Amino acid sequence: MSDDAADGQQQEAGLTTGEVARRLGVAPTTVRSWDRRYGLGPAGRVGGRHRRWTPLDVALLERMCALTATGVPPAEAARLAQDPSRPAPPPRPAPGGTPADRPAAAARAHAGMRLGDARQECRGLARAALRLDAVALDELLNTAVETYGLVTAWHEILMPTLQAVGRKWESSGERYVEVEHFLSWHVACALRRAAPPVADGLDSGKVLLACVPGENHTLPLEALSAALAQRRIAVRMFGAALPVEALVEAVRRTGPAVVGLWAQSRTTASQPLAQHVADMRWGVRGSRRQAAVMTLGPGWAGKPVGGTLRPPGLAEAVDAVEARVRG
Repeated sequence: MSDDAADGQQQEAGLTTGEVARRLGVAPTTVRSWDRRYGLGPAGRVGGRHRRWTPLDVALLERMCALTATGVPPAEAARLAQDPSRPAPPPRPAPGGTPADRPAAAARAHAGMRLGDARQECRGLARAALRLDAVALDELLNTAVETYGLVTAWHEILMPTLQAVGRKWESSGERYVEVEHFLSWHVACALRRAAPPVADGLDSGKVLLACVPGENHTLPLEALSAALAQRRIAVRMFGAALPVEALVEAVRRTGPAVVGLWAQSRTTASQPLAQHVADMRWGVRGSRRQAAVMTLGPGWAGKPVGGTLRPPGLAEAVDAVEARVRG
């Protein structure tokens, strides 16, 4: 059966509450609560017991989400969602906002995010982030990682959603900063929850990850650290903007097999620094060792560094580290 045929059958049969929740970016308990409190439940059930949500049912909940995202109280939002002919109240202005700001704020709130062909889960995450719904966001993030695996979830769900939120912020006059910070923190927590503890062993401490000086984008390194932990490879993580002297000293003290240097921007990617780390040697004469340096992130594009590795994505980076550590 083709994917289109399967999707058509699913639409005809209706969606489960969990599937609806993922699409909307809310917790399943929220969907059930709206049904119980405000009568926003599905029109039909399978076998008289199991809820199945039709496209019309989902459209009603989407109106509910859009209204609550602009600050309308849930009870009032439910009444408006069930009677679209009633005018919606003006959205609450941001702190310090003026009445003149309100129409533009409302338009931005309903404009959505440019997610392109990203998975439907991205839209659910984006909606949960816009509402600052911590419970729903954690549930959606955990489900994405458990369902698709950490690497696939990062490439196809988490990263596209983070990028969409970033574009939303940039295109709205630096509004939604709180949404970007909120989503980033919860993504970081989800990545750490997905990383099992790695016991000390032969591979312990052989990988050092850090952002170059001036670079504060740590989430890609968090994803790499978590993916390596799932392969039982321990990491020493130094996080954002590690000063040059501290990076050199950390490499000298730990003698790692691999050093990963993340640069999001071309202005922070330093070829001399990467080359210096790649050229470092330690150990007794006759058996001196050096680290394999990986230049990670878009900042290194067009900035080749001799003798370093340049994996194009998370999956390739994980494989390159494992080959070096256990090869």
